[in-house]
Amino acid sequence: MYRPESPEISRRRFLGKSAAALVGLAGAGTAAKAVTKRQIPGLHAPPELTPEDVAFLEDYEKRCFQYFWEQWDSRTGLFMDRARVDGAPSSHVASSAATGFGLAAYCIGAERGWVPRERARARVLTTLRFLWARSFHDHGWFLHFMDPRTGQRRMDSEISSVDTALLLAGVLTAQGYFWSDHEIHQLAKQIFERVDFVWMLNGNPYLLSHGVRPGSGFIKFRWDAYSEASLLYLLGIGAARNPLTADSWYAWVRPEVRYQKWKFIGGGPLFTHQYSHAWVNFRHQTDANGTNYFENSRIATYAHRDFCISLQSRYASYGPNMWGITVSDSATGYVNWGGPPDEGPIDGTLVPCAAAGSLMFTPDICLPVLREMRKLYGDKIYQRYGFTDAFNPNWQDQKLWVNPDVIGIDVGISLVSMENLLTGNVWRWFMMNQYIQSGMERVGFQIATPGIGIKQIRETPRSAHSV
Repeated sequence: MYRPESPEISRRRFLGKSAAALVGLAGAGTAAKAVTKRQIPGLHAPPELTPEDVAFLEDYEKRCFQYFWEQWDSRTGLFMDRARVDGAPSSHVASSAATGFGLAAYCIGAERGWVPRERARARVLTTLRFLWARSFHDHGWFLHFMDPRTGQRRMDSEISSVDTALLLAGVLTAQGYFWSDHEIHQLAKQIFERVDFVWMLNGNPYLLSHGVRPGSGFIKFRWDAYSEASLLYLLGIGAARNPLTADSWYAWVRPEVRYQKWKFIGGGPLFTHQYSHAWVNFRHQTDANGTNYFENSRIATYAHRDFCISLQSRYASYGPNMWGITVSDSATGYVNWGGPPDEGPIDGTLVPCAAAGSLMFTPDICLPVLREMRKLYGDKIYQRYGFTDAFNPNWQDQKLWVNPDVIGIDVGISLVSMENLLTGNVWRWFMMNQYIQSGMERVGFQIATPGIGIKQIRETPRSAHSV
């Protein structure tokens, strides 16, 4: 397993450096109105999918679920950061973000009948009990990487604000799915309300720190530009205790990216347009700047597709149905790459979760990519847990390089994006919680569909969900 120099080397350091550059580009507090308010009919209108499309997605989704069912520690309920594509162990490290996706995976598996509901519930309780009573935390914030058997710090891990947010999203999704289970409800409430969002500001009135490094204090980087941290800010603004001010939402910069015919808010790898959307249903609302973030992510995905196609002269394998670059493993290590704009030393590697994580936005261009990948490379890249994390069709002397690993968060975003495309369930379960509803109301989100209030998006729990 490639071991980063530190956890910041991957997503955290990349975004910190990008944010600093973007502040100079856009100016503090600037909001690029790349996507404006528009009417979106219907609460959930999935595109037309053929029976073959659905069968493919459900097979892929079930394999992703299998990762979380198998890569789990029964003592703590924590989920592994990565594993081999055939199911063998790759490391002995758990991650808080993978655990958040794992909790959502258990809800999906129970709802689809892949595992008995009571077994999924028991596993969720194992995780929540550990997080509440035994796991290390500081002011409610959790470590990025942990020992799966004990929860102790691994890989010189930081106490991570955004990874804690992804963990909390899974906790609140489980609370929404098991809505009538008193113990799950109370544990989720206690875990969330223990988090001190004001403390993570570290003296700044609006902008959260990336985290805290035990022994040396707060990380200097802040979430000061558009990123996956929109989930973090909405939860903090909606918190019942020590909440952030609603001004925090508008304090980070929103740089406008222009590429060919596309214009959108962004500047980072494709995952920055996916992770918050895995949980937050942005489809029918705009903030006070008039920005529709769901449409923004759709445009970013189309722009990324065209950016990859533009690289075809350098990498012959790239094309309309063979694209996708986001932070991932590579033949030379873990790399921050993507575009537009061009980021990282792109070398022809393809990352399936780039397309899979955007299925909930643009299935029309993402689904053909995944089907083509499987058709061309078969079980060389598609195994026990679905697609490998990355592969390169022409690596050195025209040889196919296939990553031996899958990564939990990449499997997770693929799984949740597919479920949201097919059913909208993760959106529905997560949006039931009071914190996200309050956060979006305090920020000033407005429903694009007349006559529907934000809190009305929450559907009445179905009796089939009772324990």
